[in-house]
Amino acid sequence: MNNHHATSQGGREAALSRVTVIHTLGPSGTNLEKAAHHWLDARGTAGKVVLHAEVEDGLGAMAFDGTEAVLACAVYPRLHDLVFQNLHRLEMADSFILDTHDMVLAGRPDHPALATIVSHPAPSSLVAQRGEVTLTSSNSRAAALCAAGRYDACVTTGPAAAAKGLRLIENFGPVPMIFTLHVGRTLGQAGGGQGGRPC
Repeated sequence: MNNHHATSQGGREAALSRVTVIHTLGPSGTNLEKAAHHWLDARGTAGKVVLHAEVEDGLGAMAFDGTEAVLACAVYPRLHDLVFQNLHRLEMADSFILDTHDMVLAGRPDHPALATIVSHPAPSSLVAQRGEVTLTSSNSRAAALCAAGRYDACVTTGPAAAAKGLRLIENFGPVPMIFTLHVGRTLGQAGGGQGGRPC
């Protein structure tokens, strides 16, 4: 390891140690919520996770002073927009691989129909041939809509299905997932990412 790499790595760790608030996708039970708590716990940080209806909603609530971040994932449908539309105030500062919750197809108890299914866009292909699929903002939101009787079934996480009292139809298991942490910053803050080229 050369001295420049060691210095930049040390600077990156120092910058990440300032992050104590993570904004990500809710409601409770999403894979992103799990990953946000995992990131804070792994660093020994007594931080806070703030959940939003959309990942981008965190941008309107966060401070851009290096202490707050947005957490997304590699299969988030609008990840490219989150990155490139916010180069002036967000830096992708960290990433990690973590298994998601079990992804499941679930329905209401005593309601066997599968004609209509609600899902977040990312895992919707799991049930593409099973019924008429409607998209919603998160796995947990899908569980809530199904439990409310709006749809016959949903693709969701195991915890979200259990929280809403849904019956398990099929368990697709956990998925190893890349999660990305985007730290809010002001122009001129040390970045480490400026000057790089997009892939």
